[in-house]
This record gives sequence, C-alpha cells and structure tokens, in this order.
Amino acid sequence: MASPALLLSVFLGFIAFFFITVSADPDMLQDLCVADLSSGIKVNGFPCKDAAKVTSLDFFSQGIANPGLTNNTFRALVTGANVMTIPGLNTLGVSMARIDYAPGGLNPPHIHPRATEIVYVLEGTLDVGFLTTANRLISQSLKKGDVFAFPKGLVHFQKNNGRVPAAVIAAFNSQLPGTQSLGATLFGSTPPVPDEILSQAFQTTPRIVKNIKSRFQPKN
Repeated sequence: MASPALLLSVFLGFIAFFFITVSADPDMLQDLCVADLSSGIKVNGFPCKDAAKVTSLDFFSQGIANPGLTNNTFRALVTGANVMTIPGLNTLGVSMARIDYAPGGLNPPHIHPRATEIVYVLEGTLDVGFLTTANRLISQSLKKGDVFAFPKGLVHFQKNNGRVPAAVIAAFNSQLPGTQSLGATLFGSTPPVPDEILSQAFQTTPRIVKNIKSRFQPKN
C-alpha cells in the first residue's frame, strides 16, 4: 500500500494540474502580480506590488503547518492559505486551507461562490456531502488518505462523527474562493434579514427566528 506521504504528493500534483487547466479566476497576463494589500485602488483582485520589492516571502506561508484551535461553537476551524496570507497568489487562481475538527466538530453548510473545492484527509474520519440544485444529497464517509470534491457554488458540509480529531487539506481553483455559511449569512447579517422573511421562508414563527438570530450575534 502506498504511504500517506506518497498519496499526498500525488494529490498535490493532481490539484496543480487541475487548477492550471480549470482555473476559475481570469488568466494572468504576466509572470507574477504580487498583491499590494495596502493599496486603496479597487480592481477585480488586487493591484500589483512593485516588482522590485517582491521577495520569496510573498509566495511563502507556514500558516497551515499545525492544527488550528477548535474550541469554538462548531468545534472546527478553517485556516486559509489564500491571497490574503500569501500575496503572491494574486492572479494565479489557486489557494488552499487546512480544516481541523474536534470529535463532533462540524464545518456547517456553506458555499464557495468562486471556486470548486477538493479535500485530502490528513487524519481521522469525516462524513461529508453536498446538495445539488435538484435538492439531491451526495454524501460520503471519508478516512485518512481519501479525497473528495465539492462543486463550485453548491451547499456542502463536513462532520467529524469520530472519537478522535480529524483534519483535511483543501484546495480551491481561486485565489480567494469566498465562503458563505448559510446559518450565519441568514441569521447573523448586518443589517438583519427581516424576521417575517425568514419565518415565512422556513415555515416557522418570528419568535423562533429571533431566538435563532440571538445565537449568531457577536459574543462580547
């Protein structure tokens, strides 16, 4: 049986090929365009940093090397490795993330409006799934070494139903895939979605909607 290191190398090679040929972001028009995150100019992406000031650190990160803290409401944490932390990814159409899950941890239903996602399980087991626009659930149980893909823009989730921590490395074909968590988006927006809209949409009462909203308010 192939070693986990070999499987991870094959996985990374696959996503590199996939994202080069199926990038969701516009094609680059130069060798590099390191993001100038401090610029006040607004464009589709980020303006380019002065090429003379570009260094290797613009393309480097250790941010997903270690497990993230999962002592939060959902007992899971997403640590991004995108253009906001690796400015050299600007215009390259790729990014990654590490997701850590405590036992019982959940990455709640959400979408990535700008990217397809593919995950490689580093450790533990997960129950994952996505929903099609025909309201069909496509689900799978994953173990260490498994790979699963979530199509762009579709609602999806991951849940650690095991007794030990789990972790995945995720890759996206966008420098900044964006994330909309359904619960937080609908019940924690600013300004808030009117109670009567949500109560009618979810076939419930405004009182219940108010109660749910209270759970998504920022904690002091």
